[in-house]
Amino acid sequence: MAPPSLDDGRHLWRLAHDSGLDINSPYAYVLWCHDFATTCVAARDAEGELRGFVTGYVRPDHPDTYFLWQVAVDPGFRGRRLARRMLDHIGDRIAARGLTYLEATVTPDNAASRALFASFARDRGAELTWTPLFEREHFPQDGHGHEPEELVRIGPLTAPH
Repeated sequence: MAPPSLDDGRHLWRLAHDSGLDINSPYAYVLWCHDFATTCVAARDAEGELRGFVTGYVRPDHPDTYFLWQVAVDPGFRGRRLARRMLDHIGDRIAARGLTYLEATVTPDNAASRALFASFARDRGAELTWTPLFEREHFPQDGHGHEPEELVRIGPLTAPH
């Protein structure tokens, strides 16, 4: 696992699409790889193919907090704890930089993400809190709808030993 390269942007977009995530523009994924590579992670298989990624950034108004934007795992690589290994990797990297909190938003029905964050917090001995953040009315009402998003906050995190 390592930060993504600029050439990974198109592959992040494809993987987000194949994983069923809310898809950002292709430009956004290239930008993640250019401007935020140090706060992202790319996971590759033995042949060097991208099989998972985490994107995130340090919150400008809260420099002790990492906001995790997306976690994607290739559908063919699910069930191998890749999401958890990527989360542990990014958790170690941000804690080593002195950040003490990790935040993300999750829809109420996303049991897999809720379990991922709960196990991460438990195994790190960190507190986990859930609070409402974005309601349906905060999103465009274009017929597709969007579930509410709750904020998960995990911390304090400690540097790896």
